[in-house]
Amino acid sequence: MKQSIPRPGFRRADRRTLNAERGTRNLERPPAKITGVILAGGRGQRMGGVDKGLKLLRGRPMIAWVIERFAPQVDELLVNANQNLDQYAQLGYRVIPDALEGFAGPLAGLQSALAEARHGLVATAPCDSPYLPLDLIERLHGAMQRGEADLAVAKTGAQAHPIFCLCRKSVSSSLTEFLAGGGRKIDAWYARLKVAEVAFDDNPAAFSNINTEADLAALESHPPA
Repeated sequence: MKQSIPRPGFRRADRRTLNAERGTRNLERPPAKITGVILAGGRGQRMGGVDKGLKLLRGRPMIAWVIERFAPQVDELLVNANQNLDQYAQLGYRVIPDALEGFAGPLAGLQSALAEARHGLVATAPCDSPYLPLDLIERLHGAMQRGEADLAVAKTGAQAHPIFCLCRKSVSSSLTEFLAGGGRKIDAWYARLKVAEVAFDDNPAAFSNINTEADLAALESHPPA
């Protein structure tokens, strides 16, 4: 059973709402059980050191928009955060900090998620991309299965979006070894794995992320269609 979000100002997109937004296409849930983790463990340095997940966008914390679109696609949802843990816990989901100290980046968040996940597949999404695709997991899972890959990652044009990924829990030892050796760059770790890239050229705006106040203002005024 999925957890509810008890705080006012947070809403949950139900299956009918998501189907309506996607037109006539039905929302498909992959048959495999999947743990999703929203990565909110950064410092937010380009936004003046604020906790971006809690920054308001159109009157709601940014992470609330991500939850609304991401949670219906997975079977378990975790939030990776390294500050304001009590506020994130009020969302109604389990909060997991990095095992590594010093804000070590998104791979540290994934490492914690792989250790804590109840299911054999783990999907990630950042807290600063509030309009992520509603069929993200469906398409990543399909590509992973077809390619018998360790990990599937979203891509638009020539640009990969490595924080939007679905991976097997079995990559945990590889990631731990990489981090223990001082590795932090996502692309360098992906090079060790069998990766399936999934084109989302039909919906590039869904990967718009908010790094600065200017980015926030732009999405306030002109949210993606």
